[in-house]
Amino acid sequence: MTNPPSSKEFLLLSRGQWDADKSPQEIQAAIDAFYAWHETLVARGQFRPGQRLAKASRLVTRSGILDGPFAEAKEVVGGYWFVLAGSLDEAARIAADNPCLACGLAFEIRPIEPEKASAYRESNETPRQAAASRQL
Repeated sequence: MTNPPSSKEFLLLSRGQWDADKSPQEIQAAIDAFYAWHETLVARGQFRPGQRLAKASRLVTRSGILDGPFAEAKEVVGGYWFVLAGSLDEAARIAADNPCLACGLAFEIRPIEPEKASAYRESNETPRQAAASRQL
């Protein structure tokens, strides 16, 4: 099934770590339920495939390349998927049914910005002080 023309694309980031008090069997059950849930949503045209992320990483800056990961454990990004929905709220409602929530993971949902970046428009990369001065 294809997504309706009014659907927008949202990035879903899997964050956090499994609850320490959950058994491997409980976690595996949540993982298995996730993949069944995901396949159903893909078939309905509400999800697009994504991937789990490996643990290794590099940070590339103007100062060079550094080994990672760099985030606190609670900020770890474990994977990404794409949700197709009419709004951010609808995408969040879809993600709220993710079976892995019961075992400690959280999900950040962000709209995909269809426009190219511009130094003349506020974006995620705009420094806070510059964004605040533009709003005055």
